[in-house]
Amino acid sequence: MSIRIIRKGNDPVLRQIAKPVPRVTPAVHKLLDDMAQTMYDAEGIGLAANQIGILKRLIVIDVGDGLVELINPEIVEMSGSQVGPEGCLSLPGIHGDVERASHVKLRAWNRQEETVEYEADGMFARCIQHEVDHLNGILFTDYLKPSEIVYENRQGSDTR
Repeated sequence: MSIRIIRKGNDPVLRQIAKPVPRVTPAVHKLLDDMAQTMYDAEGIGLAANQIGILKRLIVIDVGDGLVELINPEIVEMSGSQVGPEGCLSLPGIHGDVERASHVKLRAWNRQEETVEYEADGMFARCIQHEVDHLNGILFTDYLKPSEIVYENRQGSDTR
């Protein structure tokens, strides 16, 4: 496993749409392993492959209940509404309160190329939506007005 470089800020790869994974291969397994190690090293709770410069539809998530690996994830159902804080490993020092669905149903492949489904609420639902957005070239700041984006200064206090 290797720690990869996380793409940040205005890197154009963050605005590109990731391509579906046609087959799960040993290279995909290694990439998922590297993504998990990179996410944990950066103390994040989710990471999409394009955040490390790979335009494949791969996500890793761990909101405290263990690692979830998603290959070709697709949100098939959304309901409810929740507003909560979000940040991003690709946008360090920036956060804001984003409105998301409170419940999502997701379909994806696992490492064995089997179809799996997840029903998610709360932080897991928020993280799924945030990471799937990454795969579609969308950043959480796209949902906010400029006045709603909070920038941390070097001393750790917030400025708008």
